[in-house]
Amino acid sequence: LLPEAQDPRVLEAANGLAAERLAVPVLLSAPETKIRGAVILADEPDSHRWHTQADDVIEAALASKGVDAVADGKRDPLMQAAALLKLGYVDAVVAGSVATTAQVLRSGLRILGLEPDAKLVSSCFLMEFDDRVLTFADCAVVPEPDARQLAQIAVSSAASHRRLTGESPKVALLSFSTRGSAEHALVDKVREAVSIARRLAPALEVDGELQFDAACVPDIARRKAPDSGVAGQANVFVFPDLNAGNIGYKIAERLAGANAIGPILQGFAKPWMDLSRGCKSADIVNLALIASILGQVPA
Repeated sequence: LLPEAQDPRVLEAANGLAAERLAVPVLLSAPETKIRGAVILADEPDSHRWHTQADDVIEAALASKGVDAVADGKRDPLMQAAALLKLGYVDAVVAGSVATTAQVLRSGLRILGLEPDAKLVSSCFLMEFDDRVLTFADCAVVPEPDARQLAQIAVSSAASHRRLTGESPKVALLSFSTRGSAEHALVDKVREAVSIARRLAPALEVDGELQFDAACVPDIARRKAPDSGVAGQANVFVFPDLNAGNIGYKIAERLAGANAIGPILQGFAKPWMDLSRGCKSADIVNLALIASILGQVPA
């Protein structure tokens, strides 16, 4: 479901998804230009039933906030989209080309909610290089994660990497220190996060604290962390805060030529995706494909 059909980029993406048979785009109402292969909810014979059920979901979620909040929610395309996703009318939602990240997150949290084991919403990017695909997290949502949040980001990002690439995740929690080469409260936080992540997911290959070169380069890993099963082989990189994550993925994108796909939101009960308002139609297509995969591949 693409709830921002007033955006020409969204319509271009919907047309591409339908024309290439990559996914079935769903729009709430008919755009001026017909998109062959798209589903228009307003034109469907059971439209009234779905809207009524969606309104009931919104009312139940917002009742405590008052009559005005419920009325506004029923008119909000994002709230409608979240309710339709919760009801199972669609498999995934991609929004955010018009709405702000705060609006997208708020609608998802209030209406859709979190998956059973998730404690927070985070994000990751698939970083597509010529010879491999890596996962970087969190690069878009949690500004200053504490140790428990950092551990949750690691576990969620590992699951996303496995579902989207088919690879076994090897997760490195990054720092300016490798295995005690420096001592600082920020390093302690990463070490604690590793311990928590191992308790949350005992089968997960996760290690830290690791500097990026130790996590990525086998020769350096042999010198800095010779006993690690992750160092030098990591494919999931968890940054210690949003400053580092956001800067890191953009350096990889702009200087190394990586194709950054995301942000992919993690933690919601169903695939609920946020776009950058500066996105291109190709970005919408990419995120719609990611969301479609996540809607079909078991966690």
